[in-house]
Amino acid sequence: MSEWMQMIAGLSAAVVAMAVLWPLRRSGRRGPFLAAVIAIGVAGVALYMIVGTPKAVDAVAEDGPETLQQGVQALEEALAREPQRADGWALLGRSELALGNIDKANQAFARAVALAPDEVPLLVEAAQARAQGDASKQFDDTALQWLKHAQQLEPNSERAGWLIGIAQRQRGQDAEAAATWEALLPRLEPAAANALREQIAIAREKAGMPAATGEATAPPMGLDIEVTLTAGKQLPPGTQVFVIAKMPDGPPMPVAVQKHPATDLPLKLRLTDADSPMPTAKLSSLEAVEVFARLSASGQANRQQGDIDSPVVTVKLPHKGKVELTL
Repeated sequence: MSEWMQMIAGLSAAVVAMAVLWPLRRSGRRGPFLAAVIAIGVAGVALYMIVGTPKAVDAVAEDGPETLQQGVQALEEALAREPQRADGWALLGRSELALGNIDKANQAFARAVALAPDEVPLLVEAAQARAQGDASKQFDDTALQWLKHAQQLEPNSERAGWLIGIAQRQRGQDAEAAATWEALLPRLEPAAANALREQIAIAREKAGMPAATGEATAPPMGLDIEVTLTAGKQLPPGTQVFVIAKMPDGPPMPVAVQKHPATDLPLKLRLTDADSPMPTAKLSSLEAVEVFARLSASGQANRQQGDIDSPVVTVKLPHKGKVELTL
C-alpha cells in the first residue's frame, strides 16, 4: 500500500471520528475528543495496512470510541510482522504521545530513529518527545545528539536550531544558545525574527554579554507572579512548586513553567518566553493564558495523586501588574 493511500485512509478515519466523537467536544471534554480523533485515524491507517481494504476503516468507525486502544494494538501487531518500518514506529510514537503514553511513545520513536537515523523531521520530533517525557521538560544528551545530527544533515532547519538553543539554555550554555539562535535570524520572517531576538537578548544577558548591536534592550513581555502558601499548611520534605501558564482550554503542555523548592515560598517570579519548554507555543504569541501553581511531592510537573493546585487565574496578554496565586 502506498504512503498516499495510507494518508487517505487515515484522513477518512479521522473524518469519521470527528462525527462519532463530536458529543465529547460539545460536553467540554476536549482532551478526550482530540486524542480519540487522532487515535481512530491511526487505527484506520493500521488496519488498512494490515487488511489492505477501505473496509478496515469502516470497521473502526462502526466500533466507535471503544476501538482506540484496539487501533494502536493493530498497529503494534503490524509492526511485529514488519519491524523494519521506520514510518510505522514513528506513527506508533505519535499515537502513543497523543494518548498520553509518553514512555511508550519514546520507545517507539527510538526504534524509528534507529531504523531511519538520517530523517531530519523524525530526529527533531523524537527529540521533542524525549523532552516532553522528562519530568523537568529537559532535552537530555540523546535528544541533543539527535538535534545536532539533524542540523548537520539540514543546516537550514529552523526547528532543529531553535530546539538546540533551548537545550543549551537548559544546560546554562547561554552564550552558545545566543550564537545558535543568531545564526537563525537571516532565515526567519520579520515577526519570527523579532520574537527570537527577545530570546537572544535574554540569553546574552544571562551569559553576561552585551546587548546585540542595534537591538532593543527592553525586557521581553512576561507575567509577574506572586505565589503564597496558606498559613499553617505543612508540606512533605522535598516538595516542589511549579508555576504554570497554559493555553485556555488547550492542551496540558505549558507555554511557560518554572520549578522552585516549596521552601522558597512565598515566591515572586516572572514568566517569559524563556520559560517555554517547547517552541510550538510561546507566551508572547497568545492573547490570554491560564496561570496556576502546583505543589508536587513527587517533583514532577505532570499532575500526580496528592498534588495541590491553586485556583486557576485567566489573564489577558499583555498584562500589567502582578498575578497572585495562593496554595
